[in-house]
Amino acid sequence: MINRKVNNVQEALLGIKDNITIMLGGFGLCGIPENSIAELVKMNVSGLTCISNNAGVDDFGLGLLLQKKQIKKMISSYVGENAEFERQMLSGELDVELTPQGTLAEKCRAAQAGIPAFFTPAGYGTEVAEGKETREFNGKMHVMELAYQADFSIVKAWKGDEAGNLIFKGTARNFNAVMAGAAKITIAEVEELVPAGTLDPNQIHIPGIMVNRIFQGKKFEKRIEQRTVRQK
Repeated sequence: MINRKVNNVQEALLGIKDNITIMLGGFGLCGIPENSIAELVKMNVSGLTCISNNAGVDDFGLGLLLQKKQIKKMISSYVGENAEFERQMLSGELDVELTPQGTLAEKCRAAQAGIPAFFTPAGYGTEVAEGKETREFNGKMHVMELAYQADFSIVKAWKGDEAGNLIFKGTARNFNAVMAGAAKITIAEVEELVPAGTLDPNQIHIPGIMVNRIFQGKKFEKRIEQRTVRQK
């Protein structure tokens, strides 16, 4: 069995450089690879194209990379709670490709499965379909979407083993599951890393064949984007 464990985040991110495309799992601040994003900030890489549902908030998650102008292009489904993201998009400082959320997920999953393209009705008749091939199926028009081509995919899981098998917890499964194995190199950041053979095979969400490097992260903050509590 191949051991995919690396010692730390620095070793995990070897090979990441300027002007590459990176997929990053998470939804808002739920299930984001916190340690990896913090390390990308320290590495000061620039010109990045980031594929992520959104860009976190101003002072956490991908918002930290936006603050330092390390991201050249964001491919997302919405702007979210990030004021700096919105400012850079409206000012033209940041190239933004807004994509229907289901289409974004499927473009990741298609890449994961080795499918080069697919047809979807989402976006037909809107700016999303401009310049793309369209075709009618069963009386309904569809848009052809290409699978993403990314250099690295960075996902975050609750638990993993040294062979790269991953288990996600609750809604943190989100985009992490479809991004694992969807790039040339997949890096998994986990809260708990255990020896191979420890995990129950019936509980594994992503098999180790989808992961190239795995490491145990530290000091996860797990911030809440919008904290809402019941009135007393």
